[in-house]
Amino acid sequence: MTIFTIVYITLALIAALGFAFFQYLFGKQHWQRKDYVFFGLRTLSVFLVLLLLINPKITSTEYEIEKPELVILADNSQSITYLEEKGKLENLSNRLSENTEINQNFEVNHISFGEELSLEDSLDFSAGQTNIYRALSETQEIFSGKQSAIVLLTDGNQSLGRDFRYFKSKENTRIFPIVIGDTITYKDLSIERINSNRYAFLNNRFPVEVFLNYSGQEPVESNFRIKSGNSIIFSTNVEFTKDVRSQIIKTDLPANSLGVKSFRVEIEALPDEKNNVNNQQNFAIEVIDERTSVLILSENPHPDLGAIKKSVESNQQRVADIKYLDNKNLQFKDYQLIIINQPNRRFKSVIDEILGENYNYLILTGSQTDWNYLNSLGLGYTRSATSQPQEIFPVYNPTFSSFQFEDIGFDDFPPLVDKFGPLEFDNSIFGVMLYQELQGVKTGEPLLGVSKNSPKSGFLLGENIWRWRAKSYLDNKSFEEFDDFFGKLVQNLSSKRSRDRLTIENENFYYANQNVIITAQYFDENYQFDAGENLKITVTNKESEESFTSDLVVKNNFYQFDGGDLPPGNYAFTISVLDSNISKSGSFEVIDYNTEQQFVSANLEGLKAFSENNATSLIYPDRLEDLISSLLNDDKFRPVQKSRQKNVPLIDWYYLLFILIIILAAEWFYRKYLGLI
Repeated sequence: MTIFTIVYITLALIAALGFAFFQYLFGKQHWQRKDYVFFGLRTLSVFLVLLLLINPKITSTEYEIEKPELVILADNSQSITYLEEKGKLENLSNRLSENTEINQNFEVNHISFGEELSLEDSLDFSAGQTNIYRALSETQEIFSGKQSAIVLLTDGNQSLGRDFRYFKSKENTRIFPIVIGDTITYKDLSIERINSNRYAFLNNRFPVEVFLNYSGQEPVESNFRIKSGNSIIFSTNVEFTKDVRSQIIKTDLPANSLGVKSFRVEIEALPDEKNNVNNQQNFAIEVIDERTSVLILSENPHPDLGAIKKSVESNQQRVADIKYLDNKNLQFKDYQLIIINQPNRRFKSVIDEILGENYNYLILTGSQTDWNYLNSLGLGYTRSATSQPQEIFPVYNPTFSSFQFEDIGFDDFPPLVDKFGPLEFDNSIFGVMLYQELQGVKTGEPLLGVSKNSPKSGFLLGENIWRWRAKSYLDNKSFEEFDDFFGKLVQNLSSKRSRDRLTIENENFYYANQNVIITAQYFDENYQFDAGENLKITVTNKESEESFTSDLVVKNNFYQFDGGDLPPGNYAFTISVLDSNISKSGSFEVIDYNTEQQFVSANLEGLKAFSENNATSLIYPDRLEDLISSLLNDDKFRPVQKSRQKNVPLIDWYYLLFILIIILAAEWFYRKYLGLI
């Protein structure tokens, strides 16, 4: 409180005494008891009012003892159970947290971790993955503002995330790792990782890459095999020594049938091997049928027909049939795309069927095209054509965005031929891939376009595309670039996309201990996302026929179901919208695999590297007392007494206002009692 404030308070007291004196005592010959009472009450009330107006600040000092943080960060993963060390870990944790001197000098916190951090101090060793790096990083962030010591209780076996050996602690944090588990190196063969595609095409072969590891000193031999069901589809012998501790096995496997296919990778266990669980591992792929059948329909033979057929069939997943208009056995439903070459009125019946059934199609025009008939179909483009032919050069459109395709040298391609005449075009229906150039002038009119919506359709306004394929071969000594361009066009036009009000998305297989996530989108009748509906999912295990039902929760612009880590097996599911009859079904497989069972002992080398990187010592369980002594004697972890000053304005003391009210009320009641009011 400053000297000026003290002066103001003194003057306020004098003013209050003077005011009360002149009001109740001045000029009276005899002072009675009531005069003294009124004088006192009025002095107090005036002084309190003046004191609140001055509003002095009251300074108070608080003292507190601030202890450093001791975080017991315990590994809660299943590998602790498989190594039969959960009792030891719990014992170490309890000895630390129950130590009297530790509690006197530290704020003790219990945190467990697996895939994610958990602030609960109870341990059940059920986490299916271990992410040590993330646990250390998040723990350090939580206690970043305080001096802290982290005691890391773990076997060092990490199955997820960045390598914890390269984690670096901050200045105000020290980490003390305690190794849990057997530190003896046993002779062990293991399957470290399997690399394979998630999808394969029917009747193709797909690559598989398997990483094998060996720990031990003696030379060993074993047999490696891949099985589909009970059949061995690949087998080879492998050898390891103390210098050759890893092998990479690469092979191609056949995809002979559709659907999700599970495979089992095995390496024969050694006679005295301690852990056989990591000698086998499952993986799966989904075999899909990308085969596309294309019909090339023409009235007469033309070189373009053969060029298109060869270009389409350059992809083994596509076949093309050339058929003529006089063929009476045309089955359009057998094809994903119909290419119509130079249509005229004799095509009326087949084009009516194509348009009526919403088949995908591509129209090729040329010198024999009947544009009057084509204009009458209302396809989104018309031409006032004459009988005079014109040469049209292609111009690449770099802004086309429906799908990606490269400029394969269109500017140097020979011209196509079509009938002469101006073209009218609806750009709201079609996206333009190539524009026209006539006699050196870029007209801005489309030459090649594809529709933006389903059913898919397109047009190429000119014949002699075979010359483009030949020119591409002359330039590149290969048909590959042109065939890739035309293949992307065919792929886009042959797609069959329907707008369903309910769409679902899920993986066809999940690994055990991996959360089963299924998402869905539901649209109203105007195809706007509707987040207000109630969607339910029913999941059924096909083998046991057990089922359960759950709600889907809205997350951003989709509904989501999180089934957690379901037991291995084949499952079917149905998602339904409660307030309508809309539903969709699907299936998936959960493949048996547990990362935490792959470890045979503690990761001693990894923990040593981590300790060296953080300038600390690796602690063994039997040296816990040394750790406790180090924590208690380290000056960095001494409790600190801190003082805290508070400056509180007097006007914030609300009880002074109540005192003032009580004084004024007392004066009023006393006057009332004496009959002065």
